[in-house]
Amino acid sequence: MGRGPLTPRPPITSHVVSDLIVTLDGPSGTGKSTVSRAVAAKMGLPHLDTGAFYRAATLAVIRAGVDPDHDEAVTGVVDNSGLDQEEGRMFLDGGDVSKEIRGPDVTAIVSRIAANPEVRRILVSHQREWVARHGGRAVIEGRDIGSVVFPDATLKIFLDARPEVRASRRAVETGRDHASVMEDLGRRDHLDSTRAVSPLTIPEDAVVIDTSDLRFDEVVARVVELVRDRSV
Repeated sequence: MGRGPLTPRPPITSHVVSDLIVTLDGPSGTGKSTVSRAVAAKMGLPHLDTGAFYRAATLAVIRAGVDPDHDEAVTGVVDNSGLDQEEGRMFLDGGDVSKEIRGPDVTAIVSRIAANPEVRRILVSHQREWVARHGGRAVIEGRDIGSVVFPDATLKIFLDARPEVRASRRAVETGRDHASVMEDLGRRDHLDSTRAVSPLTIPEDAVVIDTSDLRFDEVVARVVELVRDRSV
C-alpha cells in the first residue's frame, strides 16, 4: 500500500538518536554493498541498502509513465508507492523488484529522481522508519547516510577508491566495457555531489577508507574492528 494522498511533511531534523548504527557512504564501485552486507553478517546486525529505495522509486516513476523531470508528478508517484526492504530484497507495492531495479532503464535516470528534494524527504522517512522497526541497530549503506539520514550514528565510514579502480569493478559486475562505465560513473558522481539537497559528501567525523589497493576481507576486517571499538 502507498502512503495515500500527498500531504506536506515536516523538515528533516538534524538530530537522530541511535543505538548501534553504522553508516557506509561513498560513490559507486567502492565496495559499499558487499562490505556493508559482510559487516552486518559478522556483527549480527540488520542491513539496509538505501540506494535500492531510490531505484525502486525510480522504477515506480517509469511504470507510471511520468516525466522524471516533472518534480511534482514524480513526488506524487513516489509518495503513493509502497516501498520496503526485507532480507536483502526490495519490494515495490508488494512485489519483489530486486532484479528489475538494477536494469539500465532505472540506472539511466535514478540520479535525476534522487535529486528531487521531496523524494529524498519521503525516502529518508522510509529509511528511518525501517531502522526503528529493526530495533535501532543496523548497518546502512548509501550516499547521505552519515551526513543527513543518521548524523548521530555510532560509526560513520566513507569508502572511496580511485576512479579507474571503481570503473574496473563496475565493468566486471555489469559486463560492460571499461570506457562506458567510466563515463557513467563520472556523470553519476557529478550529479550526486552537486545536487542541492543531500549531496554526496564526506561527513566531518567519518573514517575514510580507500579500498583501491585493499582486499575485500581487509576492508571488512577494518570496519568490523572500528564497529567493535565504538560499540564497547
